[in-house]
Amino acid sequence: MANQSKIQSGQLGLKVEGSPSLIHAPAILLLQVNYPDAYPDKPPLLDLSNPPNAAKYPHLDIQEDKSRLLGALQPVIEENMGMAMVFTLVSTLKDSAELLISERQRAVQALKDVEAAKAEEEENKKFHGTAVTRESFLAWRAKFRQESEEDERREREEKETEDKKKRGPKEEKKMTGRELWERGLVGKVEEDDEGEDGLNEMERLKIEQSKIS
Repeated sequence: MANQSKIQSGQLGLKVEGSPSLIHAPAILLLQVNYPDAYPDKPPLLDLSNPPNAAKYPHLDIQEDKSRLLGALQPVIEENMGMAMVFTLVSTLKDSAELLISERQRAVQALKDVEAAKAEEEENKKFHGTAVTRESFLAWRAKFRQESEEDERREREEKETEDKKKRGPKEEKKMTGRELWERGLVGKVEEDDEGEDGLNEMERLKIEQSKIS
């Protein structure tokens, strides 16, 4: 039942409350009622406001919610034309205001629940890790094989480089006179290499070639 008291002529005050868990004091609304001469055959003129210097109440703003709250009274006015209706209007206004507060409280709580669920899910991931699917396993295996092949190739190249350093520069193998003769390179011997030793080597190659023949 609405808790109402007559504050001054034509003005009624009522308390509206949200969830009992809220630590805020109830909101106080002032319903201004002006009675026309033909009341109750004509509807009263209504206005809604807060008491002077009233603190802002969570989830309820008279400046923004006035049209919605007063609009909720129109069906009651139409149903009670010709009868005293102020008490019914105050009760309906109280119920509408508290319903509006409850809706907004539930919306805020739902948002908090979603955020809490996300935080819990992220925390659980630290202990359970990411679920392995067939696609994720195949992708991991392909990446692992590729990295292994690259490691093996790099190690092989490093070993070959190290072996070359240990062996030192490769000495060019000198061809024997017989190999030069058989390959037809005797005539290409440079002139500065021709002398007595060169002639003796050529004579020896001819003798060996005749023996082979």
